[in-house]
Amino acid sequence: MSTTQRILVIEDEKDMSLGLRDILESEGYEVTTALTGREGLHAIGRKPYDCVIMDLMLPDISGYEICEQIRRKKLTLPVLMLTARAQEYDKIRGFRAGADDYLTKPFSIGELLVRVMALLRRRGGYGIEDINEARVGSSIVDVRHFIVRRDGREYSLSHYEVELFKLLYSRVNQPVGRDEILMKIWGTAEAFPTNRTVDNFIVKLRKKIEEDYQNPRHILTIYGVGYKLSP
Repeated sequence: MSTTQRILVIEDEKDMSLGLRDILESEGYEVTTALTGREGLHAIGRKPYDCVIMDLMLPDISGYEICEQIRRKKLTLPVLMLTARAQEYDKIRGFRAGADDYLTKPFSIGELLVRVMALLRRRGGYGIEDINEARVGSSIVDVRHFIVRRDGREYSLSHYEVELFKLLYSRVNQPVGRDEILMKIWGTAEAFPTNRTVDNFIVKLRKKIEEDYQNPRHILTIYGVGYKLSP
């Protein structure tokens, strides 16, 4: 890779931490390790990273809390959560906290690397990173500050709403399938999150962008496929 990508590993098991560092460095990544959640958050504050791989269960603060803090800071930093817990509730909670992908221990090296590469591709963006704002009908979508301005009012956007808008905007007037949306935004097309997750976020976007979200003119459903954006 021409530009070395930086990965932060937050893992309290030293052998696991060293093993992840060796694997990732062998693939050409620049790797920083942290043994606690607070150490990891401090590292994020010191310099930019392209991806974070973190254990869910840490000795001081949980991976859920770290994800929530990252998202409150409006960082679009991809987060891969590692955990020995495979319960449905844990996965749902992780995605709601802002995790991009979820890998259950034990996992293969190959699967880890594929997941990381998918997250880094998404980190590369959808082609509109160089603009601050995009007009859709009577709405101005500020992709840098997570805001929609319409009719003299401002509506806050969540991390996933921004990512969904950016993906649709990069493919204006072209259908984007639900599975593609899941893969590029949540890093998975598996059971959690589901196509219903995509539908729910589309509704949230419509409420903020459309003048009449129940009769949308800009974020359109393409039945049997997914959605398209028509500015």
